[in-house]
Amino acid sequence: MTTPLRHSEAAPAPAPPAALSESAARPRPHEGRRPHGTGQESEQGTGQETGQDSGQGARQGSDFARLYARVQEAGLMRRRPGYYALRITLVGLAYAAGWTAFAVLGDSLWQLAVAVLLGLVFGQLALVAHDLAHRQVFAGRRPSETGGRIVGNLGIGMSYGWWMNKHTRHHANPNHEELDPDVRPDILVWSRRQARAARGVTRFIGRHQAGLFFPLLTLEGFNLHVSGVRALREAHMKRRVLEGVLLFAHFGAYLAALFLVLPPGMALAFLFLHQAVFGVYLGSIFAPNHKGMPTLTGDDRPDFLRRQVLTSRNVRGGPLTDVMLGGLNHQIEHHLFPSMPSPHLRRARVIVRDYCAELGIGYHETGLVASWREALRHLRDVGTPIRG
Repeated sequence: MTTPLRHSEAAPAPAPPAALSESAARPRPHEGRRPHGTGQESEQGTGQETGQDSGQGARQGSDFARLYARVQEAGLMRRRPGYYALRITLVGLAYAAGWTAFAVLGDSLWQLAVAVLLGLVFGQLALVAHDLAHRQVFAGRRPSETGGRIVGNLGIGMSYGWWMNKHTRHHANPNHEELDPDVRPDILVWSRRQARAARGVTRFIGRHQAGLFFPLLTLEGFNLHVSGVRALREAHMKRRVLEGVLLFAHFGAYLAALFLVLPPGMALAFLFLHQAVFGVYLGSIFAPNHKGMPTLTGDDRPDFLRRQVLTSRNVRGGPLTDVMLGGLNHQIEHHLFPSMPSPHLRRARVIVRDYCAELGIGYHETGLVASWREALRHLRDVGTPIRG
């Protein structure tokens, strides 16, 4: 049974299911296959079909292949080692400067400003870890994983292995209610169907989840830390000893610094403000990407091009927006070409947008504030069954 792409309950006519176009997208519902790394996706179509006649499957499978050829011809898949060397150096210097200011200031109210600064720097480090995971920085698996664990586990206390597993499944099936962990009901619900099935805390929060969304993001930093520790017991976790050692080294050094330099009350204030800024910053980056865009359920499997474009939203802006959002404001292009270096995404946007216009595929982009507004409107709408 195929369920169309939809906004909550109703939607325009679905894009017909067709070719799967990357290896990471192959697992079907309930097959239980473990995902591959987010940097290992094949970005060219395979032409395999999912229930369509061979003519239509081959045609749609070739849609992405033609787009990929245009992007590759423009040189947008080549790596940018100079860019990443500069970016990682600058973020690393900001990280060192933040902790140096922390040590120098000692018991001072100015530490609250340092907490805000380091919250933003932790967000930038998370974006660097994201690019490492997608092999935008290094071509090889080993340097990508090593860099990801140093930046993620040791640098900011976020498990690289846990996040890699979760993010890979998201890329393979964006906005699929059964397969994308980012839209499975937990504290929040993402569709009216989920709202009708909600119980307990989820049902209570779902009544007012639009108004609670940003306040809840203040806890997201803590959630990332706790989820990483919990994942150490899960079967998918590779190098769990190394992951655990690096995570707890971060936690130990972080808490020791806070409580050795600051009195207990100020240390707790720094801790909560720092983690709150970190969580809100990350949530503000990732929420606009897919929230409020069409969702999929069951065996719904549009071809790779349509699956990625129709479930994603771009955020318009200039170079500053690119820096603050880590290039993820070009979410459509990032989902189509996960290993494309982030500085190339802006140029790819023009090619992808024009190509989608040629094929009549909806391509949605909006401003940053408008993207948050759309996401919050969606949260309010899908909570209607609970409030009703």
